Amino acid sequence: MNPGLAAYKLYRALTYAASPLIRLHLQWRRFRGLEHLQRWPERLGHASQPRKPGPLVWFHAVSLGEGMIAIPVIKHCIRKMPNLNVLVTITTLSAFEVLSKKIPSEVILQFSPVDTPSSIRSFLHYWKPSAIVLMESELWPNLIMDASKNGITLALLNARISEKSFKLWSGPVLLPLISLMLSKFSLIVPLSTEQGIRFQLLQAPPYIINFSGDLKYVIEDFGVNECGRMNIDNLRQQLSHKQVWMASSIHRGEEEIISGVHNVLMQLRPNIMTIIVPRHPQQGREIAKKLERQGHYVVLRSQHERFKPETNIYVVDTLGELRQMYTLTPIAVIGGSFLPGLSGHNISEAAAAGCAILTGRHVGHFSHMVLEMQQLNPLSVLQVSGKLELEKSLTELFTNTTLLEARRRAAKEAFCMLSSDIVANIWSLLNFHIFTRLFAEMKPHNITTKTKKNEDS
Repeated sequence: MNPGLAAYKLYRALTYAASPLIRLHLQWRRFRGLEHLQRWPERLGHASQPRKPGPLVWFHAVSLGEGMIAIPVIKHCIRKMPNLNVLVTITTLSAFEVLSKKIPSEVILQFSPVDTPSSIRSFLHYWKPSAIVLMESELWPNLIMDASKNGITLALLNARISEKSFKLWSGPVLLPLISLMLSKFSLIVPLSTEQGIRFQLLQAPPYIINFSGDLKYVIEDFGVNECGRMNIDNLRQQLSHKQVWMASSIHRGEEEIISGVHNVLMQLRPNIMTIIVPRHPQQGREIAKKLERQGHYVVLRSQHERFKPETNIYVVDTLGELRQMYTLTPIAVIGGSFLPGLSGHNISEAAAAGCAILTGRHVGHFSHMVLEMQQLNPLSVLQVSGKLELEKSLTELFTNTTLLEARRRAAKEAFCMLSSDIVANIWSLLNFHIFTRLFAEMKPHNITTKTKKNEDS
């Protein structure tokens, strides 16, 4: 037997045997508030919404980040093919809370099925997708093999494999399995050249690997409603007499670094305001209490309190507002990058807002984004090694207005150059490798004519 197929059969048998335990685990997560109270059966492949007639494309993401980069592609596909049904699946509650308000009303949103034979079988049997578009690194054996068995076309967008996963998959035991899985795809679009090389080393067919640019550059600014706009404007007014900097996507442990830097800046600039955005909003109250014990005057965004004269730290413990927060600060320090074992976060949203960008050295698969921007303009992103370098760099930015404005301008210009044409390139690849061939039975004006008409726009 083919080694890859043998490895898959073993995986399938193990996941089949573990299915009762996985169901219990989901119920335990539901009890702890980690799964949706009513919709958790969707994780077992049980649909909660009707399936409309006609071709359906399933976009599968995991968390909020993957879901957000899928939205511009989904909107573009709907514009090109208005009769197309689109299903989006996510795994996390935070992604569900935000995306349920962001995706187009005609798009179906469900929780993704766990990768057990019965859950995947139930899901595919009900939804009958014509194509599956996976985002980033969602490579699940049962999903991929069952989709291929049912003649469902597979694509992987913004494809990436972490260094740790690459070492695991490229070993002699798992390489045959990953090679078998990748052979089932019609299109793989890596987010960088380095990632493309990794997929080739994992024996993905070279002809299915194509490049378009990183979709994280085109996460949409969904804006805010009138109430939200007034809220942001009010916050901007309260900050107008402060020297503001923001530390975003802060992981547990990094708040110690940020508070230490804040203490130093307060001695030099008493009117400093530090905005802290935890990676996980539920950690906001914990961070606020810790900072208050250290003598800081903290306001939590979720409490909707106005600043007092002594307020010097603002903790944003809400979801889906990061892009608006970047518009309030000239300086953005991107977290998830200051401690070993972390792998950075998206810097493009801060660049889009025209912030001077600083980040630590532990940026993982975002290293290509840092490098791309620095190659366009060395001032666009500043990497620092730790607390002391961060203190020095922030002090310099607050005392040198010319340098601050140069870094802000460099970040904005680099973002504009790197973000152009990415969605159009993705559409061209999807249309060529999947849609035109797959939906040939659809009426010509739905694809061919409309595509030609829109190519000019």
